[in-house]
Amino acid sequence: MTAVMGTGLAPAHAAPAPAPAPAPAPATVAGPVTQVRVIRAEWTKLRALRSTRWCTLITAVLIVGLGALIAGSGTAYHVSAGNTAAAGISTALLGVLFAQLVLGVIGVLAFSGEYGTGMIRATLAVVPARLPVLWAKLIVLVGLVLPVTMVCAFVDFFAGAAIESSRGGSVLSLTEPGVLREVAGSSLYLTVVVIIGLALGALLRKTAAGLSVFAAVFFVIPIVVSALPQNIRGFASYLPSNAGGALWGTPQDAAHVLSPWTGFAVLCGYAVVLTALAAWRLRRRDA
Repeated sequence: MTAVMGTGLAPAHAAPAPAPAPAPAPATVAGPVTQVRVIRAEWTKLRALRSTRWCTLITAVLIVGLGALIAGSGTAYHVSAGNTAAAGISTALLGVLFAQLVLGVIGVLAFSGEYGTGMIRATLAVVPARLPVLWAKLIVLVGLVLPVTMVCAFVDFFAGAAIESSRGGSVLSLTEPGVLREVAGSSLYLTVVVIIGLALGALLRKTAAGLSVFAAVFFVIPIVVSALPQNIRGFASYLPSNAGGALWGTPQDAAHVLSPWTGFAVLCGYAVVLTALAAWRLRRRDA
């Protein structure tokens, strides 16, 4: 009847020790990788870059500010048989020539910047299919550049037209032949330019190389070709800047110029080919 003390044995009627509770399953934070999620991630990265904000501001200043400066300098512009309204607008849009360099920097850095910092490894580890990253960067850049440059181009037109009218020049209207096409075309041109910059950044993977090639294609080569004899520079109109410039600018050599939309199609052809090469290298080569 007496309990045995000090033996360390539990009484027969004692309840068994409770089993340890199972560890809670880790919560799933991230969902499946989809194109929409990749686009959101790329938009977040683009907004976080200080260079994006500065380059966007500089682009607006170049397009609108230079246009207003040109409209307010020299003699007032008068529309005539030799001076069309479209020619006057293309002069006011000369800021596009400088804005394309700024947008080229944004496009090249969108990919080469990640290769330079090594972030591309983390990006491709999360998105192993790789190509959704390229498409997302392209969609984000187009979604930024197209509306910003379109607004700037129309602001430039209305500001320039108001300045010219106040100085006694002709009243310029969007209904004049070729004017609306040039204003909207300058934005379309810059949008394709940033795509070419993106493709060069993805293809070459180094910022210095991408910017050097971009500057050579859009600035150096056209200047060198324009210095060649007239009879051997017929291919000049097929250079990217000259072909795209037919949509919004006044060509320097009217004898070898493509029609506006044909020139824009040639420019888009360059963008498609370079993007295809960038996609091929992104799939075939490691980061």
